[in-house]
Amino acid sequence: MGTPLPGCVSLTPLVLTLTLTLLLALRLDHMVEACSCNPAHPQQHFCSAEIVIRGKISGEKVVSPSNSTSPYLKMIQYEIKLIKMLKGFEKVKDIQYVYTPVFSSLCGVKLDSNNKVHYLLSGSMWSDGKVSIGLCDLVEPWDNLSMSQKKNLNYRYQMGCDCKIATCYSVPCATTTDNECLWTDWLLVNSLSGEQARQYACIKSSDSSCSWYRSGPPPENDFMDMSDP
Repeated sequence: MGTPLPGCVSLTPLVLTLTLTLLLALRLDHMVEACSCNPAHPQQHFCSAEIVIRGKISGEKVVSPSNSTSPYLKMIQYEIKLIKMLKGFEKVKDIQYVYTPVFSSLCGVKLDSNNKVHYLLSGSMWSDGKVSIGLCDLVEPWDNLSMSQKKNLNYRYQMGCDCKIATCYSVPCATTTDNECLWTDWLLVNSLSGEQARQYACIKSSDSSCSWYRSGPPPENDFMDMSDP
C-alpha cells in the first residue's frame, strides 16, 4: 500500500462506519418535520393501499433490523387482532403484526395497544411480507368514521379506483378529464374531513365518466354536481 499523503487521515472500516452513522444521526435529528403527506380523500387512501384492515392492537414492542444498532431504523411492532380484511386478500391470508417507524418525524404512528380501540388501518407490504403503516396512510379509530365511510370501505371505494380525485386548493379549479371528481373540502372548510370525505365516493357511471356519489338510496339522485361540494 502507498504512504498516505501529508495531512490525510486513513480511516479504518470501523471509524468510517461510525462516522457515517454519526452523520446520519445528526441529519435525522434535524428532520423534525420530515414527514409530509399530500392531502388524500379516504377513497384515494383505499385505492393506493395494498392492505386495508379493521383490527385492534393487543400489544407492542420496539424491534430493529438484526444488522443495525441505529435508533432511527427501529420500528414499533404492533400485535394486531384482525377483525376484517377489506383489501389485500390475494396478498396475505392473515396478519399478526403491523410495523411503523418509532419516530413520528419518519411518519411513525402511535396506536393504543390496550386492545380496546377498533382501528381502520391501510398500508403497504414489504418484500418479506410484513405490513407497514404510517402517518400518510389511512389510520383512524373505527368509531371516528361516518356511516357512509364504513359502507364505502366495504365496496364503493373499490368500485371507484379507476376514477381520479383532484384536490382543489384555490379557485379557479376544475376537472380536466371525465374520469375525475373535484375534491373541495380543503378549499371550503380547510379540512381533509369535510362533507365530501365523510359522505361521498367517486364512482364511474355507465358512460365511463366519474361523479361523486353519496352513500344510501336513491343512487340516481345522489350524484354530486361539481358546483355542489
